[in-house]
Amino acid sequence: MRQPDRIIRLRTVLARTGLSRSTIYRKIAEGTFPPQLKISANGAGWHESDINRWVADPTGWRPRGEFDLDDF
Repeated sequence: MRQPDRIIRLRTVLARTGLSRSTIYRKIAEGTFPPQLKISANGAGWHESDINRWVADPTGWRPRGEFDLDDF
């Protein structure tokens, strides 16, 4: 059975990537880093699997398409 994808917050993303906060937001704007998910009125986070994919291949990371085979 597949584990559900966890939502992680900014502090965890900073620790895992080694990037600064401003670099993360710049890369999101450039489309070279996974975008945030709105999880509440004042909170946001990232899918842990997206961050893991980015850490594994930062220069080759691309957003998942609607029908990527990794999803199945």
